Amino acid sequence: MAGAESWAGAAAALARSPEAEAVWRLGPVRLGYIDYLNTLPVYYGIEKGIIDLPVAIKKGVPAELNRLFLAGGLDITPISSIEFARHADQCILLPDLSISADGRVGSIFLFTRKPVREVRRVALTSHSATSVVLTRILLRELYGVEPEYLTMDPDLGAMLAVADAALIIGDAAIITAYRVAQGEYPGVEALDLGAEWKRLTGCPMVYALWVIRRDFADRSPDGIRLVARLLQESQAYAWSRPQELIAEGVRRRGLPEPVVAEYFQLIRHEFGPRYREGLRIFLEYAQRLGELDRVPELVVWGE
Repeated sequence: MAGAESWAGAAAALARSPEAEAVWRLGPVRLGYIDYLNTLPVYYGIEKGIIDLPVAIKKGVPAELNRLFLAGGLDITPISSIEFARHADQCILLPDLSISADGRVGSIFLFTRKPVREVRRVALTSHSATSVVLTRILLRELYGVEPEYLTMDPDLGAMLAVADAALIIGDAAIITAYRVAQGEYPGVEALDLGAEWKRLTGCPMVYALWVIRRDFADRSPDGIRLVARLLQESQAYAWSRPQELIAEGVRRRGLPEPVVAEYFQLIRHEFGPRYREGLRIFLEYAQRLGELDRVPELVVWGE
């Protein structure tokens, strides 16, 4: 495979780079990894390439990585968009990388057992921050409802036992939506919040961003350059082996291959002008909801 061979050569060069040598002297970069399929294409080459680089990876759900980063336990990590905005003074953005979708996202659903305009109580997942705010925006702006909210672990049966609708994200949402489609939850419908955001704004939705602690940026610019190149090469490896990537997703979550293949087509990792505009609009809505004091400037490494 030419693509894999090219990646192997690039990875070897990266391991011998001045950045890697400088980082070895300072100690490993503490790198967060959201343990969902939506980041698998970004980290797959790291997992499979066996590169000897000074990086220590911590896996977790978004809410856990948010907490670790803000407590100083991670140097670079994907973080929920809303948490970035709340703590922008502590963050610099890694360029050209996000967790986004331009329309349907396939892993963020509001599951309802009555028409959305009749929803009066919503159970929210405890694993997310951005999707919780997105839910509130969409229910108010598209449907004119402002229900009562409560937070629970992501279990659809338990959530719908006490609420009219349930927000579930990530791999649990992909699996639950598949089960709903198979008729395992009669009378329940799945509303894709990426599609709803596109209907409201016409923009992509940016769910998470890779952020750098400002103190780490001051201390180790070589570490940032190393991680930025590593993540780029890791993605290149993943997309050079699309069937292998899909098979790994199937193995991890037990979903049918077409479901995983479609999901990898929906999820995006870019952060160009349209995505930045979509993020800005989301943060403006969040500010109007009272979730933000202000919409922060996007400070991007190298710009």
